[in-house]
Amino acid sequence: MRNYVCILLVFIFAACQTGQNNAATEEVNETPKAPNAEEIVKSITEPNIPDRKFSMSDFRPKEDEKISTLGLFSRAIKKLNSEGGGVLTVPAGDYHRDGPLHLVSNMELHLEEGARLIFGSNPEDYLPAVETSWEGTFIYNYSPFIYAKDCENVKISGSGVIDGEASDTWATWREKQKPSQQRSRDFNHNSTPIKDRVFGEGYYLRPQLVQFFDCKNVVVEGVRLEDSPFWCLHLLRCENVTVRGISFDTHNANNDGIDPEYSKNVLIEDVVFNNGDDNIAIKAGRDHEGRASKQCSENIVIRNCKFMGLHAVVIGSEMSAGVRNVYVENCTYAGYLKRGIYLKSNPDRGGFIKDIYVDNVDFGDTEDCIYITSYYHNAGEGNVTEIDNINFSNINCKSSKGTGIVLQGFPDKKLSGVKLSNIHILEANNAISMENTENILMSNVSIGDVAGAPSAVGVKF
Repeated sequence: MRNYVCILLVFIFAACQTGQNNAATEEVNETPKAPNAEEIVKSITEPNIPDRKFSMSDFRPKEDEKISTLGLFSRAIKKLNSEGGGVLTVPAGDYHRDGPLHLVSNMELHLEEGARLIFGSNPEDYLPAVETSWEGTFIYNYSPFIYAKDCENVKISGSGVIDGEASDTWATWREKQKPSQQRSRDFNHNSTPIKDRVFGEGYYLRPQLVQFFDCKNVVVEGVRLEDSPFWCLHLLRCENVTVRGISFDTHNANNDGIDPEYSKNVLIEDVVFNNGDDNIAIKAGRDHEGRASKQCSENIVIRNCKFMGLHAVVIGSEMSAGVRNVYVENCTYAGYLKRGIYLKSNPDRGGFIKDIYVDNVDFGDTEDCIYITSYYHNAGEGNVTEIDNINFSNINCKSSKGTGIVLQGFPDKKLSGVKLSNIHILEANNAISMENTENILMSNVSIGDVAGAPSAVGVKF
């Protein structure tokens, strides 16, 4: 009898442990529900700028004082910062700057109509090197032209112009960058300490036009960005960002418009793009460094924008920490695009792209309307990307000279979880190309003319 009691107690204990373990497993494995677009927008905190007014007109050089525009801006920002922040207004006029503009917390830089910040092209003026990131790898490099690091409550506003004046100078570095580019990637793959990844003089990695790095509560509104040396607006490890009503005229190589990277809670709305590269490219670090960070880009809403340039909305290719919860809504085109929606990874990246929603978007002439690929540049090995829960609906496109819809998965990890609904491409050289895919759901998809009712066959008796 005693043995039966012992056995019974063992069974009861095992059953309890199994129940506890199952409960724990369910708790660990439970995936949090993705917020919808409105929930994301409502959660974004905009900057609270103190109500103090400063004007560059108040910082004119004194009689017989020799001071550059750079020095005047530095003087103004130092004064603003010492008083706890405020709005620095830049009146109409050209302001030539031989060096970067570093913003501070609790600051709004307001460019009035007719104001133009024109940045110089002497690389030495953008040293000492600052901590930044270049194509998904953290390094020390030439300062971005407008740079904010570790700031809260910071804003750029107005209807003026930020002009990189880079087409004849900085932009030519692309032809010389390959050794420096490879050096940065070696640092990434070898986990070299960031403090030892020093570039700058003697190297040819172009700086960004505007970069916010480790910032919270950021707004960029109204201004126009022109002639950037590299990426135009880089949002690096930022939280609570609103980009609203800005425009672009940037046609140099790698002139991405907006690059959120390792960032969360981002709203991009009412933007007019005209870029030599991606309009919006969502990123999350490159290769080893990105996978190790585990800081994905998430909760990004793009709405009411006009696209023109290379690609409209891109995720990748540097996205090794993962990208999720992205909404693209109610957008249209302002001109030609090589690709409309472009999700790109390769087996070097790893990470994930999931919970992506594109709805009510129109494109004009494209090469490819929708393109999802696991083999960007047809390179890489060892770190496949999870691509799942991709939802495209109500997309119209006039023409695709290449392929209307391209879906490419990995042989050992097929692309699945893609839903295409109400997709209409009026003309395409090639309709659909799918490789290594499964469980692709399509409803109301037409490429070319809609067939309509079948014609009747005449029968003679």
